[in-house]
Amino acid sequence: MSVQKDNQIDSGKTGWEKALVQQALDAREKAYAPYSGFKVGAALLCGEGRVYTGCNIENSAYTPSNCAERTAFFKAVSEGVRDFQAIAVVGGREKAEEECPPCGVCRQVMAEFCSGDFMILLGREGKDLQWRAFTLDQLLPLSFSL
Repeated sequence: MSVQKDNQIDSGKTGWEKALVQQALDAREKAYAPYSGFKVGAALLCGEGRVYTGCNIENSAYTPSNCAERTAFFKAVSEGVRDFQAIAVVGGREKAEEECPPCGVCRQVMAEFCSGDFMILLGREGKDLQWRAFTLDQLLPLSFSL
């Protein structure tokens, strides 16, 4: 898959993971994190190839803050999308070469809309763009459901 100019991913090409991680890195630049300085970006790949991006948005009261992953999911769901393939997440303090796994709330939101084989790419910036891939079942093995 490759990212096209209209924020779509073409599943017929290779390198889609790198393209998705790059979109998450780009979304990270839009994060509003004046209190923690911990900026996170996410890029959510939907079934038809469209990508919804999100960033974390902090608030001085902390509770109303929103994570990048949930921002991306809520944007997609609010437009009627329910078919999700993968999400890339990049975050942390600037120039930190660390991964930023989704918090428990974000993992539970993923479990609400995705199957256990949903792919989560944890990217990190550094000399080269790198990532590790996990399934939702790996990151949330005993999810809550009704």
